[in-house]
Formats: sequence, structure tokens, C-alpha cells
Amino acid sequence: MRIFDTLADLQPLVGQPLGHSDWITVDQARVNAFAEATEDRQWIHVDPERARGGPFGGPIVHGFLTLSLIPYFFETGFSVRETRMVVNYGLNKVRFTAPVPVGSRLRAAFRLLALDEVAGGATQLTVEVAIEREGAPKPVCVAESLARHYR
Repeated sequence: MRIFDTLADLQPLVGQPLGHSDWITVDQARVNAFAEATEDRQWIHVDPERARGGPFGGPIVHGFLTLSLIPYFFETGFSVRETRMVVNYGLNKVRFTAPVPVGSRLRAAFRLLALDEVAGGATQLTVEVAIEREGAPKPVCVAESLARHYR
């Protein structure tokens, strides 16, 4: 976890890496719970036996489940002490660049793209989040996250 005292401490880091989150394992129980919560019960995610004969050789994690881990990644990756609240403002770009086999360990690499003052007394951070799978040569998901930090 990388900790910054103030949002101003981030300004010189625009364009630079901010570090990595902790790892998290995405097991079949988590995939099944996500399928139930979202009504997305496609067999490539929730039927391991059938998925073994499918195009990925086993069940894969929902892309949106991978994406939904971004708040956890931020929580374990970096924080700003002067921030009392952070609000998710959305995403600019999302790409699912590789399948994630169930049982994979994932983490995020962060790169600060922009830091802007916005109406209402917030500072908006635009952060590239590259979600990495342990042992894989490239990220499995890349997204531009927008988060508003309030002091």
C-alpha cells in the first residue's frame, strides 16, 4: 500500500506508475455468487465440467467480475490521507484483453493519467488500472477509472 499525505503530492506523478494492489484469488464460489447476483449464469463461468470441453479448457471468470474488483484493488493499492471520501465517477475505456481461468490470482497496476479539480470541491483522478493475472504475460483487463476525491 502506497500512502500519500495530500492530493497535491500526486501532481508530480501524473503519467507515472503508482504501484500495485494486493493479490486476490478468484475461485469458483466467487464466480457462482457473481453469476447469481447478476443473473449471468453462462456455462463458461458456472459449469466447470462443460467448460472443460469449451474454448478455454475450463471455466473462466466473468469480465465484469474482474472489472468489479477495481474498488478492492484501489483499497489495497494506494490511499491519500487528506481524502475523507472517494466517489466512483465512472470509466473512460475498458478492454478485456485475455480470459481469466477460475482460480487465478489477480492484482492491479496503477498509473496516474490525470489529476483535475472539479466542481464541488473534489479532485478527480484518472487512473489506468491494468489488471494482471499471476504468471500471464499481459494484463487481462485494462480500464481508465475516474474517481472523485473529497477532502
